Amino acid sequence: MSHPTQHSCLNRLLRSLDPDDFGLLRPHLELMTLSLGDVLIKADTPITRVAFVEQGIVSLVSIAADGQQVEVGLVGCEGMVGVPILLNAERTPDEARVQAIGLARAMPASAFSEALRHSPRLHNQLLRYAHVLGVQATATALANGRYTLEPRLARWLLMCHDRTEGDELPTTHRFLSLMLGVNRPGLTGAISVLERSGVIGRQRGTLIVRDRAALLALAGPSYGAPEAEYERLITDPTPGGH
Repeated sequence: MSHPTQHSCLNRLLRSLDPDDFGLLRPHLELMTLSLGDVLIKADTPITRVAFVEQGIVSLVSIAADGQQVEVGLVGCEGMVGVPILLNAERTPDEARVQAIGLARAMPASAFSEALRHSPRLHNQLLRYAHVLGVQATATALANGRYTLEPRLARWLLMCHDRTEGDELPTTHRFLSLMLGVNRPGLTGAISVLERSGVIGRQRGTLIVRDRAALLALAGPSYGAPEAEYERLITDPTPGGH
């Protein structure tokens, strides 16, 4: 079985690593398919592997005892799924669920933990990402608590756009209402407003970003803090992004 070179990886976090640290992970990285709805981490269940997303989007979902759910984070090609292992926690009450199909480089949690023990430099670099993910979660809480639906929707679309090649974002109203914690009629109205104004387009199961600048203006200060923190802390030699 061939293993990836660092240069061939699409994951920005893997590309940011010192080559020696990447070498610790490389023998264990296996390409896996991310299918819609796949659960990579089940709530309150031992985490057996971590995954560095190459393409696609994984939602981190908080689930209450009564079954109520809301998205608290997004992971795409900038990050990894399995941060609790990085923090020496073998399980989490949250769930990691594939929102957009793609690929990831996965490895056993045990091998990942061993690599962290071997290289404090690797551990420190990935802890910076854990911090960024925490900032994203607090930004989501702020957006949900203090901003109206339209800026929150714009923020979510921008975050998905950041993690998607091209402008098409596969999603459904049902899924989006679950992720934003809002009712479907209200969400449908907000999407319709953006569509009529030419900011987004819509096809069955897909939203299309037409005007990113307008989304940025609508999202305002609800968007940008986690993204700026990532750029400040994670060295990424790969140019690009929207």
